[in-house]
Amino acid sequence: MNANEVCADEIAIGAAGNSRAQGWGAVFAMSLCAATLVASEFMPVSLLTPIAADLHLTEGQAGQAIAVSGVFAVLTSLFIAPATPRLDRRALLLGLTVLMLVSGLAVAFAPNAAVFLGGRALVGMVIGGFWSLSAATVMRLVPAEDVPRGLAILNGGNALATTVAAPLGSFLGQYIGWRGAFFCVVPVAAATFAWLSLTLPAMPNRTRADAFATFKVLRRPRVPLGMAAAALFFLGQFALFTYLRPFLETVTRVDVSTLSALLLVLGVAGLVGTSLIGRVLQTWFDAALILMPLAMSVLAAGLIAFGSSLPVVAGLLALWGLIGTAAPVGWWTWVSKALPDEAEAGGGLMVAVVQLAITGGAAFGGLLFDHTGYQATFTFSALVLVGCAVTAFLAARGDRHPARRPQS
Repeated sequence: MNANEVCADEIAIGAAGNSRAQGWGAVFAMSLCAATLVASEFMPVSLLTPIAADLHLTEGQAGQAIAVSGVFAVLTSLFIAPATPRLDRRALLLGLTVLMLVSGLAVAFAPNAAVFLGGRALVGMVIGGFWSLSAATVMRLVPAEDVPRGLAILNGGNALATTVAAPLGSFLGQYIGWRGAFFCVVPVAAATFAWLSLTLPAMPNRTRADAFATFKVLRRPRVPLGMAAAALFFLGQFALFTYLRPFLETVTRVDVSTLSALLLVLGVAGLVGTSLIGRVLQTWFDAALILMPLAMSVLAAGLIAFGSSLPVVAGLLALWGLIGTAAPVGWWTWVSKALPDEAEAGGGLMVAVVQLAITGGAAFGGLLFDHTGYQATFTFSALVLVGCAVTAFLAARGDRHPARRPQS
């Protein structure tokens, strides 16, 4: 080998190393984007009371901020891929990041409820688009053997934001107001855009445009039951979770500092649950999907019965966070098991199912909260979670008696 060949090999190795480093940089940038999105999505949970007072809404109407973002996330997750068949995925992800920044500005400076909800609609579009593209993007950024690690890093941003969004929103709202808390999203979104601009490579779309591809996986045996169980889980979870702040303020009668502490307890417990759930699913996969919603239904009933006792409520919320934050990992694992050859289509459908369920939970829970009281909202949550456990049991029973897959 002559000197020129050695030099060429060194250049090729260096280029490959730079490309790999750039890919991992993009994965970490996407993790930051995921954290910012999840924080934006759930920040209203801890700020419902001041939002409602400032915009002259009821707390139930303010809770529709989560419902509105869910509706637009559903529509976007189902149709963003066929609607953008020729658009480079780099440009699409950067465009979604800009939309997240615009949403933060619209919400922070909203003069009325209409503009506020418009800003929430924009963040819903970003949520649906980003999560629909996320797994496929990670697969193009890192080597095949590193994809699980890349997805874990991506979802790490999700778990972190789930932990800190509610307590941080409550804390910031106490000192800089709810508008200031939402404005904090803007510089983070700008930093995310800059990071993604530097690290995302060109990614021409390689999938065939088919507006109905996502729905075709429903023809598989047991997939409808599994998707129904996942929908019931998120419906029941967010019917209660969305209205925790008004419950804690009016029933448990906590001040803002105690509220922030309770939400932090819930979030930290969620991080613990996320770190443990992998081993649980390896050993007791079906049992976990059945028992987790059943346990959460008991916790919802406990909040109704002991809502005025701060120590009991703190313990119940810790358990709620432990289970509720970990359970979604179970449902994404179910997608990989039920649709190993159609994971991308199944993932897109799961995004739509989850967002639709969150929307339904926030919307119907708000109606019950306004017109009947927290007892009705929390009872509805408990009953839906029991329904989730029953449906998960039926899906697991079907898995033990497999039917022949229909021919496409």
